[in-house]
Amino acid sequence: MTTSSALIAVSEQRCFGGKQLRFKHQSAVLHCEMQFSVFLPPQAELHKVPALYWLSGLTCTDENFSSKAGAQRVAAELGLALIMPDTSPRGADVADDPDGAYDFGLGAGFYVNATEAPFAAHYQMYDYILQELPALLQAELPLSAAKAISGHSMGGHGALVIGLRNNAEYRSISAFSPICHPMNCTWGQKALRGYLGADETKWQQYDAAYLLAKQGSQLPILVDQGLSDNFYPAQLQTDSLVKAAEQAGVAAEIRLQAGYDHSYYFIASFIEQHLRFHARHLGLTSA
Repeated sequence: MTTSSALIAVSEQRCFGGKQLRFKHQSAVLHCEMQFSVFLPPQAELHKVPALYWLSGLTCTDENFSSKAGAQRVAAELGLALIMPDTSPRGADVADDPDGAYDFGLGAGFYVNATEAPFAAHYQMYDYILQELPALLQAELPLSAAKAISGHSMGGHGALVIGLRNNAEYRSISAFSPICHPMNCTWGQKALRGYLGADETKWQQYDAAYLLAKQGSQLPILVDQGLSDNFYPAQLQTDSLVKAAEQAGVAAEIRLQAGYDHSYYFIASFIEQHLRFHARHLGLTSA
């Protein structure tokens, strides 16, 4: 296990011939110590490999996906690294929801750059995911510059928004059960108002349905939504993303999966298809 001046190793396990790793570091963007997980496939011992950034949902940490999704087997076959950040800044000095609610504050950063006090001091998750973490990992680990982005629920929202706004930085976007239209659901309205203030025009930059309808997408998009999801359609509003894609003339693949819910059982059922989707666009496979 390696520790550099920038990264402090927390744990390492052998997994499908590769390495499941956990690190911590001091984030200059979030002004706190952060932990994240990485799976390096066996190919990373020979050359640099592309990476899929996975953004998790409300209440999650970096360990939910690594321990529940079962993604490492296929990632090892494909030669694809998996990067799993935390879902918010952490620490005693980091502001939380005053009522301790699960859908705002710690564990609920919503992948935005907050502008409202006291959250602006730490909640700069958009810049952390887009800029600081990739730059750090490409300098410290055997990762190429090629990357894709995916996520679940709040993290699906983050993946769609970050990918749509930064087409040149990623090769592909996917999501499970994403919050598609946060300006129009209670989860999103609470978060966007709390982090960005009352001016709803500032919310538009973090609304996937709005962005897709307005600007389209140069990147391929794959979305899976379970029809037995207890948050569908009220919070997730997948139909708004379908309509936005149609309006923009984007051939996004948005699949409604009968019988599946919001859990990691759903993610584990389809994660292989998502990994192979990204592998094609990252040049790891031809089909």
